[in-house]
Amino acid sequence: MLRLGLLCDFPEEGWPSMDLVGDMLRDRLQRDHSGLFRTEQLRPVFRRRATALGGLRSLRVAWNADRLWNRAVEYPLWLRKHVRDYDLFHIVDHSYAHLALSLPAERTVVTCHDLDAFRSLTHPEVEPRPFWYKAMAKRILRGLRSAQRVVFVSEAIRQEADRLGLIAASRSTVVHNGVFAAEPDADADREADQLLGAGAAGPLILSVGSTIQRKRIDVLLRVFAGIVKENSGARLIRVGGPMTAAQMGLARELGVVASIVDLPFVSRAVLGAVYRRATLLLQPSDAEGFGLPVAEAMAHGCPVIASDFPAQREVGGEAALYAPAGDVTAWIAAANSLLVRRSEPAFWNDLCALSIDNAKRFSWRENAARMAGVYQEVAREAAAIRRLRCSACAPDAVPGKAIAKLPIALGHER
Repeated sequence: MLRLGLLCDFPEEGWPSMDLVGDMLRDRLQRDHSGLFRTEQLRPVFRRRATALGGLRSLRVAWNADRLWNRAVEYPLWLRKHVRDYDLFHIVDHSYAHLALSLPAERTVVTCHDLDAFRSLTHPEVEPRPFWYKAMAKRILRGLRSAQRVVFVSEAIRQEADRLGLIAASRSTVVHNGVFAAEPDADADREADQLLGAGAAGPLILSVGSTIQRKRIDVLLRVFAGIVKENSGARLIRVGGPMTAAQMGLARELGVVASIVDLPFVSRAVLGAVYRRATLLLQPSDAEGFGLPVAEAMAHGCPVIASDFPAQREVGGEAALYAPAGDVTAWIAAANSLLVRRSEPAFWNDLCALSIDNAKRFSWRENAARMAGVYQEVAREAAAIRRLRCSACAPDAVPGKAIAKLPIALGHER
């Protein structure tokens, strides 16, 4: 049995999608592959330094300093103490890929969910960043490249990484994320009704995700304003954290603040109930690696309109509707034309059923099974590398220059 360590994000950082990936992968591996792997989630205690000081506790700069310190110093130092405790390591979030530099490269797997962390390096004119940020991005990329295997969550991102020269496609594989589809639960249903206001008239337009720039909350708000003009009583349900001051300012300017319901953090069961109650999910992002909300909404029978680019089409398939990223006019037209057809039960029921069928392509069981195959391949490759290294210690070992090239011959870039 192989000892597998899943290196997960600090929960204090508040990335629910990455927490979900780590939790679901661990659970499915323990449930379906316990005969092959002893799986444990690994992460040190998040140590507060700057934010422990009274006067700095509420400052964003102090919080970012703590994040950087824990990621770059505390985590690697803690990890080095546990290298001998596990046979394989899987870094489940590529933004922590610098941890691979503290691990045996031939026994390390990294999942890459998107290329955001490297935009300051690949497109500096579009995403200018300070020196320290670029330095960290370079370190993360070094770690990603050092891993024995990189797993991408979509073929679109794998091909883009290859095109940009980040990771050669020959060194990687694709394993789609699974989809969390919550079973109906009476308590969750009641909580969702309380949060949304049961019986309220008008369509519920749902947005799930963070408020970072690429999520294009500005487009979402402008599209919602166009929906409200044609659909009296429409409300925008936001899940994923409060909007920024600039985003709230735009909502006020558009006159839609009173129609926005900003939900607090909710459990996965309640989020499932929200998906089931929503009329339509809007995903107007400029870029996504996979787009979990698209697949999750569909799994709960909620139709989707998404930005039209390869990664979104890979997930949404023929069940989603698409509009050009950033084209507010096209988005408003697509949303209103679809909402008009809510009055056609046969059409709407067919669309919801098509969404559910599409989402069945993605499951955490399949995700874990594919990852188990990756782990076994990496374990075999690591064993071969160890044998080659041992042979180098023998009297008749091959010359040193040839040994130095052996990892590359096994598909391992340096």
